[in-house]
Amino acid sequence: MNTADLVAAVAHDLERQLEQLTADTCMLLIDKIPQLDVPEEDVRELLVASVGANMATAVHILAHHIPVNQIEVPAAAAYYARRLAQRNIPMESLLRAYRLGEARFHQWWMRLLDEQRPDSQLMITALRHTMGVTSAYIDRVSENLSEIYSEEREAWAHRAGASRAVQVRTVLEDESLDTSAAEALTGYRMAGQHLALVVWTPARDTVRRVEPVVQAIVELTGYQPLAVLPDDHTLWAWVSGAGIGGVDPVELEKRSEGARIALGSPADGLAGFRASHRQALNARRVAEIHGDEAGSVTSFADVAVSAFLAADLTDARRWVSDVLGGLAADDEGAAELRRTVLAYLRAGSSLIDAAAELHLHKNTVRYRLRKAEDIRGGRAVTERRLDLEVALLACEHLGRAVLANPRPRL
Repeated sequence: MNTADLVAAVAHDLERQLEQLTADTCMLLIDKIPQLDVPEEDVRELLVASVGANMATAVHILAHHIPVNQIEVPAAAAYYARRLAQRNIPMESLLRAYRLGEARFHQWWMRLLDEQRPDSQLMITALRHTMGVTSAYIDRVSENLSEIYSEEREAWAHRAGASRAVQVRTVLEDESLDTSAAEALTGYRMAGQHLALVVWTPARDTVRRVEPVVQAIVELTGYQPLAVLPDDHTLWAWVSGAGIGGVDPVELEKRSEGARIALGSPADGLAGFRASHRQALNARRVAEIHGDEAGSVTSFADVAVSAFLAADLTDARRWVSDVLGGLAADDEGAAELRRTVLAYLRAGSSLIDAAAELHLHKNTVRYRLRKAEDIRGGRAVTERRLDLEVALLACEHLGRAVLANPRPRL
C-alpha cells in the first residue's frame, strides 16, 4: 500500500464517522470559545452545519486527491461567518474555531490511521501529507472567510442603521414632532443636553474609520452616543446627558484615525438636539470649504461667524474684499499681514501681547500694521474694527474661498 492509498482508506473510514466527529468538534468549540455559545437556535444549527461541511470537504479532498486550490468555502461555513459578523462576534473567535477543529480532525485521523497498522515510515509519510493538505485547506478557507466576514460586517452595519437613520432624519426635519414622538421614533431620550457631531471620510470606509472616533467620544465624555450612518461615508452622532460638557477638540483630533469631525455646541431638549446638529453641519461646511488646512476637527463655536458667511460665498467674498481691500489678496505677503492684524485685534490692540503671540518684536508688529493700513487704502485698523475682525476670521476659516482673485490650485 502506498501513501495515496493509505490516505484514501483512512478518509473513507472517517467519512463513515463524520456525524460523530462533527458533534464532538461542536462540543469542543462551544466549550473552548464562549462567544460561539449563542442562544439563537438557528445560529447553533449553522455551527453544526458549518463544522460538518468543513469536515466533509476535508475528507473528500483526502479521499479523492482534490487540489486544495480548487476548493470553495462551503456555503454553510460562509453563511455562519456572516451570522457571526451580524452579531459582532470577533473574527478571531471564528479563526480560533478553525484551528481547534483542525486539531480535533487530526486526533480522529491518527486514531483511524493507526488502525490500518502501516509501517512507521508509511505512517509518517501519510501524516505529513494529511497535515499539509489540511493546513492548506484551513489557510484557504480562513482567508476567504475573513473577506466574507469583513464585507458582511460593513453591510450589516449599513442595513441595521438604515431604518434608524430614517427615523433620526424624520425627527430632525419634522419640527411638528414633539418630544414623546421623537423619543418613540429613535428610542433615545430627548431630555437634558445634546452635543452633536458629524464625522466623515473621503473614502467609502466609514465603519472602519469612525469606530475609533465613537470609542473616543465614549472615553472623553463618559456617555454612549446615539450614532447613525446617513450615507456610506458619513456618521451623525449625539452625546446626550444632564449638563453634558463639550468634547476637547485636541484630544478628539488625536484619535480621528484619518476621519474629519465637526462639532456643534451643547443645547437643551429636542430643540437642542436639532440645533446642535445644524451647527455641526455648518461647521462641516466651513471645514470642507477650507479644505485640508482646516485640520481634523472643526468646532462650530470657533467658526460660527464664518459659518454664516459660508452660506453665500459670492456675497461673502465681495464683503471681505470691501472690508479688507488689498489685504484680501491671495498671496503670502497679504496672508502674513492678515495674521498680524488679527493677532493685534485679539490682543486688545496690545503691541506687546500680539508680538508675543506671533513671536516677533513689537516694532515688527507696528511696521506690519502700518503696511496693512496702507494696503487698505489708508484706513486705520481701528476703523470698522468689528467688520475687520470678522473679515479676517473669515479668511482664516474659509481660506481662498473668500479671497479676491484666488490663484488656481497647483
